[in-house]
Amino acid sequence: MSSPVPRVGMREVAAHAGVSTQTVSRVLNDHPHIRPETRARVLASASALGYRMNNAARALGTATTRMIGVVASDAALFGPAAGIAALEAAARAAGRWITTAYADGAEADAVADAVEHLLVQGVDGIAIVAPHTASLEQVERAEPAVPLVALHGGAGAERQAAGAALAIDHLVGLGHRRIAVLSGPEAWSEATVRARGVASALAPPALNAAAPGEGDWSAAAGAALGREVAAAVRAPGGPTAVAVATDPLALGVIAGLREAGVRVPADVSVTGFDDNPDAGFYLPALTTVRLDLAGEARRCIDELLGVETPATARPAELVIRSSSAAPAA
Repeated sequence: MSSPVPRVGMREVAAHAGVSTQTVSRVLNDHPHIRPETRARVLASASALGYRMNNAARALGTATTRMIGVVASDAALFGPAAGIAALEAAARAAGRWITTAYADGAEADAVADAVEHLLVQGVDGIAIVAPHTASLEQVERAEPAVPLVALHGGAGAERQAAGAALAIDHLVGLGHRRIAVLSGPEAWSEATVRARGVASALAPPALNAAAPGEGDWSAAAGAALGREVAAAVRAPGGPTAVAVATDPLALGVIAGLREAGVRVPADVSVTGFDDNPDAGFYLPALTTVRLDLAGEARRCIDELLGVETPATARPAELVIRSSSAAPAA
């Protein structure tokens, strides 16, 4: 075993930099009225000595732990996992760290307990990833003492709705008039928002949403639904395209269609949502909607930190690949 290294404190940093401990404290706590050369000298000394900030001690003097809390559910799924990673990167860029509490999003009490756990740690704000509508509403009603945002809430929700409409507009532009819609779980706010965008784009009377269904975001659920969609495709007046709420669900749909002998896109086109890293390698490669997840995370962190003009995410964009084509004559 190696011997423990003596802890370096502000006194050692002050002596090394030739300044007072008060000056070191002001530099490390981002006080605005410090000369740049003094700040640079203190930070260089802290780095050279291996100084580590004690967040608990810092909170006593600044009323902040510089920690952002994240409540996450269903983190094994691509969307929530990618959202947590994006929040971590955005927080780090803002000089903060995240601490995550996992909860079953379908259980409002579990989500409330996760929020309370984070509040006890003194977090400066809380972001909620993959919220179930009822749980999020309960947390908001509790009015926690720190700022609270949903990763895909507010303007982010509208960008998701617009993205879902992009997929429908693309299929309509190819000539499809009978479009099946496979949505995510109704309890999820993201599924509700994406369904709203689809509904807005399906408004013209010439369009007919055929064989609708709901999945649980997973490829397995998509495969089961795919077999049902295959039967609908073969029926008179059946769908010529399927708009799916997320990429893994679309992957399963394509597999289910293939198993039933229905070809994509020769017999039916398929679109997804999220543009996960594997979407371009599906067979066929998946036409999908890409969100600016990094931008949404920056907006979220800025709102939690009270930035006067928060970052704005780019609009959703359509990524066209080979799973969509004009309907067969």
